[in-house]
Amino acid sequence: MERTFLAIKPDGVQRGLVGEIISRFETKGFTLVGLKFLNVSRELAEQHYAVHRQRPFFAGLVEFITSGPVVAMVWEGDGVVASARKIIGATNPLTAEPGTIRGDFGINIGRNLIHGSDASETAKHEIALWFREEELVNWQPHITPWLHE
Repeated sequence: MERTFLAIKPDGVQRGLVGEIISRFETKGFTLVGLKFLNVSRELAEQHYAVHRQRPFFAGLVEFITSGPVVAMVWEGDGVVASARKIIGATNPLTAEPGTIRGDFGINIGRNLIHGSDASETAKHEIALWFREEELVNWQPHITPWLHE
């Protein structure tokens, strides 16, 4: 099974959207295998956004993700990386489709509610950055046979 990393950003937490966002992934049939509620350290934020270090918006990304609590998650399922990106919607909420998290709740690109890994390799890196292996739970929900052939 493929895994992906998702993080509900401080704006999603402050707006009380944690339950709604988690529900969308549960309803889709993905399995939650890791969950943390934390204040992100500057060091973790800089490591997470390292790919953007040379871009002018890097400091703003770090500042925002460390500005309040974040819900970090690992989800598992067939095609979970690509499917999660579709559920999340376009980075800019103004162009995100209705029915996506950002399309339904997002207001602007700087406050777009959630982060999701963009590829399997990125997901592996981000999961290792945010979670120790022993913090992830390997389990199979009873509904699994109803979701997969």
